[in-house]
Amino acid sequence: MAFIALGINHKTASVAVRERVAFTPEQLVEALQQLCLRTASREAAILSTCNRSELYLEQDDLTADAVLAWLADYHRLSLDELRACAYVHQDDAAVRHMMRVASGLDSMVLGEPQILGQMKSAYAVAREAGTLGPLLGRLFQATFSTAKTVRTDTAIGENPVSVAFAAVSLARQIFSDLHDSQALLIGAGETITLVARHLYEQGVKRIVVANRTLERASSLAEQFGAHAVLLSDIPQELVSSDIVISSTASQLPILGKGAVESALKRRKHKPIFMVDIAVPRDIEPQVGKLDDVYLYTVDDLHEVIAENLKSRQGAAQAAEELVSVGAEDFMLRLRELAAVDVLKAYRQQAERLRDEELAKAQRLLGKGASAEEVLAQLARGLTNKLLHAPSVQLKKLSADGRVDALAVAQELFALDEGVPSDKGL
Repeated sequence: MAFIALGINHKTASVAVRERVAFTPEQLVEALQQLCLRTASREAAILSTCNRSELYLEQDDLTADAVLAWLADYHRLSLDELRACAYVHQDDAAVRHMMRVASGLDSMVLGEPQILGQMKSAYAVAREAGTLGPLLGRLFQATFSTAKTVRTDTAIGENPVSVAFAAVSLARQIFSDLHDSQALLIGAGETITLVARHLYEQGVKRIVVANRTLERASSLAEQFGAHAVLLSDIPQELVSSDIVISSTASQLPILGKGAVESALKRRKHKPIFMVDIAVPRDIEPQVGKLDDVYLYTVDDLHEVIAENLKSRQGAAQAAEELVSVGAEDFMLRLRELAAVDVLKAYRQQAERLRDEELAKAQRLLGKGASAEEVLAQLARGLTNKLLHAPSVQLKKLSADGRVDALAVAQELFALDEGVPSDKGL
């Protein structure tokens, strides 16, 4: 049994290299099968995200160089270029690395939850490709269990540490149930895309995307079943919007106090939660002075994020300890399984010798020999056969000066007398 975890990530490779080493979902099954064929790996799985590409393998005689050579060849990269930014973990270290990754301890954003789902996808694809066997399968299950314990028993993932997620988390604090809320998102860039995704995952059914160009708004809206409008439609949409989150590149405010006051009157002063992530601001500061408006700026969010990141870092130590326990427990159980195989073979051998001696005894009884004599012979014959192979091996070990092995035999057979030291040889 030998595990290898090999790959690159955001800490070791540039975006340009990570893009070239990434696997598309369509490539994964074929790549896994080729990997096992070309490197003689017994079992393999591939995790490929925007921040990392990692290969997980199980094979006794497998070398990291063979895997790196395959990876470089598959993506048409220079082996030296890949070797310069790749890392390799083996056996216990590989187990610990997988558990750290799944727990969010190796992520760009400490404790981010998406990586566990991505790890589960890697497991599912490996099963589909037929490259997941009993050992790697057990490792994945132990990894999922440890990551779940980390999430349950620590605060590593409780507090938001991204602007988009912090904005949505604040909305959840104000509206206990987001399902019945309408969200108006102003802008169509990366941050608003993340906000839309978080809102969608929280169950917000009505999302409106307002942008300077309808084409960009429509492109984003299609991803989440949202409605696209132009910036000029914002006053009308404000009336039915409970959540407003804005992030544009405009140099002038897009939403003024007058438009919000008008919307509040038509809403009969039903509260509006607003987050202005833009710099310069999209929403006039005076809007925050209105009753029934909860306005937060990007500075407010950064204060929340800084505090939450400090909290996550405090929880990281406890998470690391849980990962260590999980890795040690897995390796212990794996070694116990290896012992089970040896014990099974030894028991089968002992039962075969027993059956042979029992058959001899039954033949003697059939010929009229006394039961007392047959039992004595059965006991002698069985004892001699059970001791024969160990006796031969112990004499050979002694002749070779293997005092360490003799000490193990002493412990294995629970013998009281000591084993001679090498000083007496």
